[in-house]
Amino acid sequence: MDHEIVMATEDDRKELLELYRVQHGREFCPWNEGYPSDETIDYDLSRDSLFVMKKDGTIRAAISIEKDEDVDSLDCWDQSLMPSGELARLAVLPEDQNRGLGRIMLQFGMDELKRRGNKGIHFLVNRYNTPALRSYASFGFHTAGECHMYEQDFFCYEKEL
Repeated sequence: MDHEIVMATEDDRKELLELYRVQHGREFCPWNEGYPSDETIDYDLSRDSLFVMKKDGTIRAAISIEKDEDVDSLDCWDQSLMPSGELARLAVLPEDQNRGLGRIMLQFGMDELKRRGNKGIHFLVNRYNTPALRSYASFGFHTAGECHMYEQDFFCYEKEL
C-alpha cells in the first residue's frame, strides 16, 4: 500500500472528526460523541502532535503524541526511561483494519517520540482488547502495571525507544 504519513493540518479537521466518529461503538473503543473532539484536535495541532496516514489524498489512519499528566503520574513507569512519551488516539478506518496500518502508525509514532528526545514510550491498553494486546506484544512492550481510569481497566505498557 502506497501511503504517506504527515503532520495533520487544519484542513484535515473534518476528515479526522469523521475517522474518530466511525470508531464509536466499536469493540474496546471507549470513544463517544464528546471524545475525541474539535478541542482534542485543537490541542494536538497546537503541539504539532497529530499525524495522519494518507493514501490518494484520503486519511486512512491517525495517531497523536500525547501529554496526559494523569497517565504520566502513575507510579508504575520505569524512571530510567524518562523522559518518556505517550501515543494516543490511534485510529484506522474500519475498512483498512487488520492490514498492518496500525502497526505502521505505531512505529512512526515511536520513531517520532525518539526523534523528539524521549528515552521511552508508555501508554494504556484496555486489558480486554485482545487484538491490540497482540499487536503491542509484537513490538516488545512489557506490562509495567495495571490501572483503572476513564471507567476502564488498563494494562500500563512501556518500552525503551
